[in-house]
Amino acid sequence: MRIAVSGSHRCGKSTLVADLAEALQGHRVIEEPYRLTEEEGHAFADPPSLEDFVAQLRRSLAILEEDRSADLLLDRCPADLLAYLLAHEEAEAFDVEEWLPRVRSAFRGLDVVVHLPIEQPDRIPPASGEDAVLRSAADHKLAWILLDDPFDLQIEVVTVEGSRRSRAKYVLDYLGCARRR
Repeated sequence: MRIAVSGSHRCGKSTLVADLAEALQGHRVIEEPYRLTEEEGHAFADPPSLEDFVAQLRRSLAILEEDRSADLLLDRCPADLLAYLLAHEEAEAFDVEEWLPRVRSAFRGLDVVVHLPIEQPDRIPPASGEDAVLRSAADHKLAWILLDDPFDLQIEVVTVEGSRRSRAKYVLDYLGCARRR
C-alpha cells in the first residue's frame, strides 16, 4: 500500500511514520518534502515564503510521479502543502487551479491518507518562535481539503487522534481491514 501521513507541523506525523514503518516491514519511508528540498539545496526563508511552500509542493508531486514503488510510507503529501499555501498570508498569489490537474494525478498514486489533526489539548504545542496562527490555519485548510474534498481528489482518508500507541494501532487495524476488501 502507498500511505501518506498528513498534518500540520508538530502533530506527530514523523513519529507515526516511524511506528508504521516498524510494523509494516517492506514499506519504504519517504522523508517529508521540506527535508528533501533542503537537502537538494533550497534555502528556506524564516518564516517560510509562498515560494518555499511551492517548492515543497513541487517536490511532493515529483515523489508521487516518479516513484511507482508499491509499498511506500510518505511523511506528508501534496494536500499538506496546498493547505499551507492556502493558509499563507500571500495565498492570493497562489493559483491553486493551475496545480490541480497534477495534484489529482498524484493522488491517484496513493491508497490512503492518514490525517493527523491538531488535538485539543494540543499534544505537541508549537515551539517558541513558531507560527501558531499559520499552523492552526493550515490544520483547518487540510481538514477541508481531505474531508470535504473541494478539489475532487477522491482519496481514502482516515483521521486518527490519541496517544502515540493508539494512533499506530488504529492505522494498522484500519489497514488490516482495508487489505481484506
